[in-house]
Amino acid sequence: MRYLCLLVMLLVICPLQAQEERRLKPGDSLMVLLPGEPDFDQPFQLDNQGKIRLPEAGRVALRGKTLEQAKATVKLALSSVYLNLDQFDLELEAPQLLIRVLGYVDAPGEVLLPADGNVQMAIEAAGGLRPGAQLDRLQVQRGEQTIPFDYKAYLDSGADSLLPPLKSEDRLFVPASPLTGNVEVNFDARSLIAGGDGAGKREAITLFGEVRNPGTFSIKGEMNLVDALMRAEGVTRYGDVSHIRVITDNVPYLFDLKSYLDEGEAQTLPPVGPGTLVYVPIQVDVVSNTQRTVYVMGEVQQPGAYETGDQVTFLDLLANAGGPTRFAETRNIRLLRQNQSVVEVDLLSYTESRQSAPLPNIEPGDVIFVPEKTDVNEKSWLKIPSDRAIKIVGAMNKPGRYEWDDAMSFLDLFAHAEGPKQHANLAEIEILKESGEKRLFDLDKFIKQGGSYSALPDLEAGDTIIVNELPWDPTDNKSSWIRQGPDSSIYVFGQVASPGRYAFTSQLSFLDILAAADGPTDEADLGQIRITHRDGSQARVTQLNLARYFETGDESVLPKVLPGDTIFLPQRDRQWLEKPAEQVVRLMGAVNKPGRYSFDDTMNLLDLLAEAGGPKENAYIEKIIVVQHSCCDPQARVFDLKEFVMRPNYAQIPVLRPGDTVYVPNEEQSNWHVFINGVRDALSIVALIALGGAI
Repeated sequence: MRYLCLLVMLLVICPLQAQEERRLKPGDSLMVLLPGEPDFDQPFQLDNQGKIRLPEAGRVALRGKTLEQAKATVKLALSSVYLNLDQFDLELEAPQLLIRVLGYVDAPGEVLLPADGNVQMAIEAAGGLRPGAQLDRLQVQRGEQTIPFDYKAYLDSGADSLLPPLKSEDRLFVPASPLTGNVEVNFDARSLIAGGDGAGKREAITLFGEVRNPGTFSIKGEMNLVDALMRAEGVTRYGDVSHIRVITDNVPYLFDLKSYLDEGEAQTLPPVGPGTLVYVPIQVDVVSNTQRTVYVMGEVQQPGAYETGDQVTFLDLLANAGGPTRFAETRNIRLLRQNQSVVEVDLLSYTESRQSAPLPNIEPGDVIFVPEKTDVNEKSWLKIPSDRAIKIVGAMNKPGRYEWDDAMSFLDLFAHAEGPKQHANLAEIEILKESGEKRLFDLDKFIKQGGSYSALPDLEAGDTIIVNELPWDPTDNKSSWIRQGPDSSIYVFGQVASPGRYAFTSQLSFLDILAAADGPTDEADLGQIRITHRDGSQARVTQLNLARYFETGDESVLPKVLPGDTIFLPQRDRQWLEKPAEQVVRLMGAVNKPGRYSFDDTMNLLDLLAEAGGPKENAYIEKIIVVQHSCCDPQARVFDLKEFVMRPNYAQIPVLRPGDTVYVPNEEQSNWHVFINGVRDALSIVALIALGGAI
């Protein structure tokens, strides 16, 4: 009996505790019981902020409170307005869900649902779906969480498990279908589904081209390509069903619908899945190429591709192509098989019953070629096949295509083309082989130096000989230099009369190139000429003293230049920053032109002073200082120029090298001048003292 009482108490207390522990949330409806006050006859509903508006007391926040806590809060708010609250009470009328419905619905906004409300009830409360809503992509947004679901699947099956349960303050979003476009327009249901019903390319199949209803369609069940074409209402009368192109998972397929309908082999169907693209081309956009195609070309009335069958003969195809023209060579018709074999057909002998052999059978993929007659007035190069001809192009008096025989030589071919023109570059004649190999031949050297005929290049039928043209004088036409390749040119810059890009051969030398550029100018620094050699894997620079060559005539001084090299003649009076410090001598002090001077081993200190215009009148020449930086340890030496002039001794002249510094002081820095100034200052002080005593 004791346990039975405890059980009854638990059954009574637990529901009360559950009711007390329930927290109020937006959408709940409360009844405020206050007898004698008509303003409290209607229920009060918690808004989206969890507050209710009480008469004369204002808004009271009740969100998250239990019913007892809410009762105390409301009573406290009313106590400042109403004196008698003995009969006050607060009851929860009905728990409700406050849902915000947004997107493609007729009346988006907040709706109230019963506690067991679902998505369909929320959509209905918002006025229902608008035409163009995307049913399979609805979303329930709960805080930062997004729950997508397929509302179309629920409408098809009626399974409540496909709909997510709703909670108060959820947001239900209905997206628009991609078929609606970016501009809002009025349309009916038929115009909406005219472009398909697919949600996107990744979950649907897209058909375009010569189909009756191109668009994007959703995939339903075990769909194949024929089903997809039927979803697009089939192909048009202009569609080329033998060349349907399908792309599935980035793999292209070529499908012949006509062959599939004839044979019914399901394995020829390409796979179809989400994101598949299907294109049906128009018949004139492609060349007919099926498993039963035969090609007729040449001198026929209507050349083209034709369908063949088991009963189609050689004459049937010729008749279908309109027959040979009056220019056709019917005695030498060629039938090209797929195995690369050639069958010659003499149709004239067959029609005259002079040929006992039957006409060949036609197989799919064969080519019937009807050539043109060769007995025309104009000479055609087609009469000489490529395996018996050599082509010679370029700066020739008569370039063209000539018949070749192994008994001929290189010079025979040149003579047949009436020789090269005046501006032909005979030093670099190019010979292109059929294999793609390129050879060069120096005909100019062969003519000037002579040689054995065995040194002439070996030619064979199919070769191509190119005789390039030398560029014109760049002073006449600056654009003509592009005719000359950089692999046969030398570049001359700087202080020359005509800098530019000059043709170069192995018979030319450095002086030839310099003479072609009209020689150095008056401002050229002949002792600092630089040549950049670019024939190796890395460029290297050499320096030339051309003045020394003119003084000595030593040919070994001149560098060897090759095509692609660069010659630069600098200016004599260029900026001193262009000369490296290790190549000049710095002269400072009491000289007429102090500065940085180029210096070499043939010069000495006297040459440097003479180049600077000599010392000034106030120069202290008895103590010229030479700082030698070129030695391992820099050191300074003193040179007495006055003593050298009185008693010349060249052994006393300090050795001067590039990089050294020479300083010529003035007389104010001499010891005697310093002494005299000191004496003068002392006498001035004594005179001032004496004058002060006298006063």
